[in-house]
Amino acid sequence: MDLPTVWFCVIALLWLGYLFLEGFDFGVGMLLPVLGRRETERRVLINTIGPVWDGNEVWLIVAGGAMFASFPGWYAGLFSTAYLPLTLLLLVLIGRGVAFEYRGKVDTDRWRRAWDAVIVIASWVAPLMVGLVLSATVFGLPLDANGDRVGGPLVILTLPNLLGALAVVAFSLLHGAAFLALKTEGGVRERAHRFALLLGVPLLLPVVGLLLVAQLREGAAWTWISLVIVLLAGVAALARQAVGRDGQAFVLQGVALAGVVVTLFGALWPNVLPSTLDPAWSLSIAETASSPYTLTVVTWVAAFGTPAVLVYQGWTYWVFRKRIGTEHIPPVHAA
Repeated sequence: MDLPTVWFCVIALLWLGYLFLEGFDFGVGMLLPVLGRRETERRVLINTIGPVWDGNEVWLIVAGGAMFASFPGWYAGLFSTAYLPLTLLLLVLIGRGVAFEYRGKVDTDRWRRAWDAVIVIASWVAPLMVGLVLSATVFGLPLDANGDRVGGPLVILTLPNLLGALAVVAFSLLHGAAFLALKTEGGVRERAHRFALLLGVPLLLPVVGLLLVAQLREGAAWTWISLVIVLLAGVAALARQAVGRDGQAFVLQGVALAGVVVTLFGALWPNVLPSTLDPAWSLSIAETASSPYTLTVVTWVAAFGTPAVLVYQGWTYWVFRKRIGTEHIPPVHAA
């Protein structure tokens, strides 16, 4: 396998890591007013992701950096044509991070409600933008022969791309509920269980719809296998959730997500950004890749840096692995 293809797979893997980790992260934020009925319960929800949310976002930064280093043509084409949703994504991620830090600084209900609203809104908008950009990468944008976008900034709002945005939001909600069932106890855990079981199938439908559109339009014969894996793993996750096997359900959702990423990037290959105007104008792996020397250097850097990052993040999750309940929430200490 040549280095451009290796790095195409690496970027797909980085997207998988980001969607898996930040997916439950967004889901917890979206479910904050649904599952957290009292202030202590809302603090439980926030504390489940408090030690890890900023580390989860690193995967998106690394995915963008890897794209810039290994496929500068892909980076330039996508980031310039999808500038509006990417800018909005950046703004809501900043607001969400500020809200996590500032929420507990003042001990008043009005102050906390304001920052809770920021968390909830940002947690809904961010996966919408992520899904929009990811779907635009798979289904393409109106690019001319020079790789420039034809039309205004809203040309990204096509039906397949909107379906992709809805699919990421739906998966994040289900993934967040599974994570909360795994990480909490008491009333929050019971409500997370009920939410996942009641809405599990409806929330999987947009994901399946997205994969069917990608498969029927651009998929290969072998990507039907990954699509079937998504269906089986998604159903199995709900079945394990129903019998209280929270850890197994969470892992199976990760397996389903892996199948989603394989199906989407399998449909994209050998392109990195298709043109909806003329297939001949699509940006391919070969023509957007960096030089062999650059890819070799980047590969060596990643070989040494990636294990350290994985060990550190794994250690963080291990340290904060125990369940959280309202009895673990200390009194408020704020100005």
